[in-house]
Amino acid sequence: MPAVQLLLLACVLWGEGARTAQLRKANDQSGRCQYIFSVVSPSESSCPEPGQAVSAIQDLQRDSSAQRADLETTKARLSSLEGLLHRLSLGPAARPSETQEGPQRELDTLTREREQLETQTRELETAYSNLLRDKSVLEEEKQQLGAENEDLARRLESSHQEIERLRGGQCLQGHGASQDVPPGSREASRWNLENSDFQELKSELTEVPASRILESPSGHPRTEDGDTGCGELVWVGEPVTLRTAETITGKYGVWMRDPKPVYPYTRDTTWRIDTVGTAIRQVFEYQLVSQFTQGYPSKVHVLPKPLESTGAVVYGGSLYFQGAESRTVIRYELNSETVKAEKDIPGAGYHGQFPYSWGGYTDIDLAVDETGLWVIYSTEEAKGAVVLSKLNPESLELEQTWETNIRKQSVANAFIICGTLYTVSSYSSPDATVNFAYDTAVGSSKALAVPFKNHYKYSSMIDYNPLEKKLFAWDNFNMVTYDIRLSKM
Repeated sequence: MPAVQLLLLACVLWGEGARTAQLRKANDQSGRCQYIFSVVSPSESSCPEPGQAVSAIQDLQRDSSAQRADLETTKARLSSLEGLLHRLSLGPAARPSETQEGPQRELDTLTREREQLETQTRELETAYSNLLRDKSVLEEEKQQLGAENEDLARRLESSHQEIERLRGGQCLQGHGASQDVPPGSREASRWNLENSDFQELKSELTEVPASRILESPSGHPRTEDGDTGCGELVWVGEPVTLRTAETITGKYGVWMRDPKPVYPYTRDTTWRIDTVGTAIRQVFEYQLVSQFTQGYPSKVHVLPKPLESTGAVVYGGSLYFQGAESRTVIRYELNSETVKAEKDIPGAGYHGQFPYSWGGYTDIDLAVDETGLWVIYSTEEAKGAVVLSKLNPESLELEQTWETNIRKQSVANAFIICGTLYTVSSYSSPDATVNFAYDTAVGSSKALAVPFKNHYKYSSMIDYNPLEKKLFAWDNFNMVTYDIRLSKM
């Protein structure tokens, strides 16, 4: 039956090429009704044999399968075309954002690059203007130095002329002076070079340090009128700001001048170290005070070893400082830029073991006064009390040591004047005090209440300069000085 149905389907599909078709209805031999549908073959002249009919039916089945496969392929292509048509219909709405994102990103990139170039240009212009300003300052200093040189030359020539005049005996004018002497006055005797009683005294110029000429029996320098200039601290003035650090590395630091300057340095030569950070090695040198106040160093030293804390000092042409993470004190000669001596402070705490109250690894603090070089520290043996030692400035050997009853971590800072250690109560209070004094001459301490102003509320360094008779301090980015007053001894 299926074969017949397929054959009928084939006849229908090929009906386009058929010329005639007949449908007959008749009873068969058993009386059942039969419907007979006849189609004339357009191409066959006679009916095939039974075997040939089966083959024809198989061919029709194959053709049907091929047509079904083609139909499925066509349906797939049609679905693909419908999907493409759908995307194309949605494309105009979505495409603008996609097409705009790429150029917008490129525009943003170009804008950033332009801003970077403009920033670099501004920085270069600023650097160039700074260089021009530095050049003008240097030219002014050169002119000033030239004028000073000419003035010195004139003074030198005048001195030579004065010497020649004195050598020529122009001051020996007494031969006829007796007649002009007022009554009651004794006449000056005349020079008699032939008199054997007269002897010409000759002297040789010998350089002797002023500290030796003016040294008192107690060891403190004295002035010509006998005043040693020493006494107990009784007053500290208001801070005077000389310079403010430019960057965060200058939050705290140390600045100093040499109270015993040696050539080529003078009493005005200033050194500065910013101590915020690690591996601190840079030391800024300012030959003139104007360079220091304007922030133009004449030289930058790079230390061979990093330093720690704000306890460095300059004395006799050398920088003395504590080596990082050690109890070693180092002497660095500034002119030759070489290390001349190193010495461990026996038992001294370091790297935060016994600092001042504000911290900063200030375990070892160097100081200078009228009598020389000192080191302030503490030890386990002293149980955190301040220990004070006098140092040999050449070899750094400890010459004498005192142990005080002042707890080092309870005070904010310390300095030494005329052999007496003074401590400051607070590093941040605007109304702090110099609260203790330890006199090494008698080996005892006493309480004080001398007002001390922390104007910027973070004093990380306080040192005494015996040449200028001032306190130098570093207060929250600011380099300041304090005038002081001592009582008479």
